Parts: sequence; C-alpha cells; structure tokens
Amino acid sequence: MGSGPRKTTARHRRKRCGPWPVQVRFATGLTGEEYVRQEAWRSASLPCCPFHPEGGCGFARHTPYPRVSPPGCLVARLYCRKARTTISLLPDFLCSRLTGTLAEVEAAVAVAEAAPSLEVASEVVRPDIGLFGALRWLRRRVRLIHAGLAATIGLLPGLLAGCEPTVTSVRSAMSAESVLVPLRVAVAPHLAALPPPLGFGARPARRRPSPTALQQEAGPDPPAGTR
Repeated sequence: MGSGPRKTTARHRRKRCGPWPVQVRFATGLTGEEYVRQEAWRSASLPCCPFHPEGGCGFARHTPYPRVSPPGCLVARLYCRKARTTISLLPDFLCSRLTGTLAEVEAAVAVAEAAPSLEVASEVVRPDIGLFGALRWLRRRVRLIHAGLAATIGLLPGLLAGCEPTVTSVRSAMSAESVLVPLRVAVAPHLAALPPPLGFGARPARRRPSPTALQQEAGPDPPAGTR
C-alpha cells in the first residue's frame, strides 16, 4: 500500500485540507488498451478497508479519476470515511504519481541512456516543448527510474545480480524489451517502499549542493593597509 494519511503538508508548504491518497496495486494482467476496452476499472475492488479490516468505517466505492494515457483510461477509487482517505487501485501498466504508462517512461529513459547527452535525448523524446522544459521532464524520469531500479536490484539479487541501475542493464539481464511492468509484479510485496513511478512510496530526496560548495578556499589575510 502506498503513501497513507500521515503526510499533512502540501507542495506549497501549507497544510493540506485532508490526507494524501493511497495507491494499491490492481493486478489485472491486461495491457493498457485491453484495460480501456474492457473498462476494467469497473470490476476493481478490495476485500476490505486497508486501514480497518474489521469493517465499520464506511468503506465504499468512490468516483474514478481519468488518466491522460492511454486515452479513455480511468482509475478506480475507494474511500474510507473514518480515515478520510481515498484509495486508488492502480493497474500495473500505469505510472505511480507520474503521467503516462510505465512502458512510455521506460522508453524515454532508455533513449536518455543511449544518447550522447541528456540535451540530445530530450530533443528526441520531447520535441514538442522547449529545451529547458524537455530537460527537466527527462531528468525527473531518469532520476526516478534509476532510483527505483537501484532498490529493485537489492530485492531481486538472484535475477538482477551484477546489474547497474539502468534500463539498459536490466533489460539485458532479463532478456526482455520491456522490464518495468514485470518488475512491479515481481516486487509487489515491496511496492509501498519503492519510489514512483515503479513503486508507491515517497520520491527519493534530491541531492542539494553543500552550503560550503561555493565558498572560496581559506588563505592569508591581505595586508592591513589594503583592508
């Protein structure tokens, strides 16, 4: 189960009006196109409330929400009245807390790994926007996917022994053209601890420059007359 009702601060640093939504895996075995064609969100459900398995909390279906890709895709939601929390049932092909599908983000990161630079790759994967925006879009996905793969390698040492945390390396180890969806299935019990878009946990912390990174090196004081 993904992030729950503990976090109370929004991105703008103000207190949220309610708890953050929870994401859980909806194991369908369907592709995105099959999921949309069958309207599989209509049959998505949980046997009980994740917070109150004993019942009595007003657990019920909630309005599904749309995703941009694939077109026509809706994600089923349930609501716990007592916890005041929404639970989204995310099918395996969709990214968690990121627009698009796992296949789409995997393809973009693979292009970035093969390109001579992120600038070149960003022009290939996002020619529809300016360079600065494309770079930011691609860097975010590369950072998240590499973090997720690093954690996954530790969870699957037999399958991914010796792998680098890259799409290219993991594809080679698994002899597969697409790996993120199979990996989500393989590490399903640990999804709450893995970063998005592969898992349902918190995003990895960004590295920030040291406060002393821009300081000049210490040296002798200047002569008294020049101070």
